[in-house]
Amino acid sequence: MTAACTSYYEIPIETPIRPKLDVSAFQRVLVAGFISGGTDDVDGNLETTRLLRSQLRTKSEMRVIDTDVLPLMDVAAESRAPGDTAAESDAVPPGTIREDADLEPYEHVFADVEYWKRIGEEYQQPLIVTGTVMFAPQARSGIVQRDQEVYDSFGRRRVVPVRTYMERKGFVLKPRFIFIDGRTGTVLHSENFREEILYNANQTSPALSSYFELMDRLIPSFLSTLSSQKIKGTRILLQ
Repeated sequence: MTAACTSYYEIPIETPIRPKLDVSAFQRVLVAGFISGGTDDVDGNLETTRLLRSQLRTKSEMRVIDTDVLPLMDVAAESRAPGDTAAESDAVPPGTIREDADLEPYEHVFADVEYWKRIGEEYQQPLIVTGTVMFAPQARSGIVQRDQEVYDSFGRRRVVPVRTYMERKGFVLKPRFIFIDGRTGTVLHSENFREEILYNANQTSPALSSYFELMDRLIPSFLSTLSSQKIKGTRILLQ
């Protein structure tokens, strides 16, 4: 009888998540650009810059600075120490970055304090967002499990797991977001992400649409670095 008189109430709740980086000292944010590679079908530099600026305009209290993306590969090439023939031989030309190792000869640009300090002075000392973006095709084959409908002799339907060999292809997205203090030129925070998407081998998906699908998965984590986010859920109360 007691159980029969019990009432259930579903209460919506929001759980705040504190940001990983304190940006209260900054009124402006500059998404400066990225060193990118992996495929020629998507310009990871321009697309990532545009997307992050768009997201920050609507979901950040900082003013987003609109300007041309910085030529980071050229800057990295110019900032090598004179006579550093090893670095010159390791660097691959722009547009031919295909693997993670191809990024390494250029990554010293993010530690160039004087360069980033000059950029900060030019744009009134904002928070600077930069880094690397690798977006590349990938193929994978192996045994996968999928659900299959089967019917017995009486026409009753069941769903059973079936293991089959499949060849799949898709894309992998590996951005590294670096946050730099425009007042001092020093790195405040750096974070790596990885997302992938795979399709059946006979399914065709445009590279750009796959890129945006993967970025949609990463954007909440990127935003949580800069501002508090809320996770929505429900709780059941008994009365």
